Amino acid sequence: MSNGPGIPRLGFDYIFPNPRFAIKEGLLAYGGDLNPDRILAAYRKGIFPWYNEGDPILWWSPDPRLLLYPDRFKISRSLRKKLRQKRFSVKLDGNFTSVMRHCSKVPRHGQTGSWILPEVIESYSALHQRGFAHSVEVYDEEGNLVGGLYGISIGLAFFGESMFSLVPDASKIALAYMVELAKRWSFDFIDCQIPSEHLMRLGAQKVPRERFLDELEVTQLSLGIHGNWKVYDSLLEQMEW
Repeated sequence: MSNGPGIPRLGFDYIFPNPRFAIKEGLLAYGGDLNPDRILAAYRKGIFPWYNEGDPILWWSPDPRLLLYPDRFKISRSLRKKLRQKRFSVKLDGNFTSVMRHCSKVPRHGQTGSWILPEVIESYSALHQRGFAHSVEVYDEEGNLVGGLYGISIGLAFFGESMFSLVPDASKIALAYMVELAKRWSFDFIDCQIPSEHLMRLGAQKVPRERFLDELEVTQLSLGIHGNWKVYDSLLEQMEW
């Protein structure tokens, strides 16, 4: 890792600069690779990769951080009605890579292309195989995948990466189920990373980076829910709205 001025470049080891001293926008380092062990080391320090095709890998820890505490999730009346109708089925970890591919195609306001590049899908799919990365999937009555989200779970925290909807509110349904799981498993928070008005309307809040990093250290004192979450599909069927 460079000791010179500017943003440091990562070396062969998995050591990152201290995110507590990162610039407010959060750019912390560049370079390295997407080895699953490096990615896990990053998340454990409150850091995540985010970059465009053709750019070097950029590593971020923004200030403030957007966190969703499970008991502060806001369900609108219209969403609650859809949840009660149970027109969609929700499953865990049954189609992880497909969820990532759908998320990579979601148009983003003010952005061209996607940071969910083929090498990102490959690395996070490897983390899924190792029991760290998970998907919440929404299927219609014909069994078609119509929405979902994915992220990484470490300790009693879930680091949400991206969501998609092919029909109205499918991603919100996935998030509602993820929040309910987080409550049942006593998760401390769902990390939403970068502030967005959409997620703030659902109850997420801006948290100073220092507070987030303190809470992150505490949540990793617990083992969490490791392994394939598909074994918990029955929990979803029991949920009442």
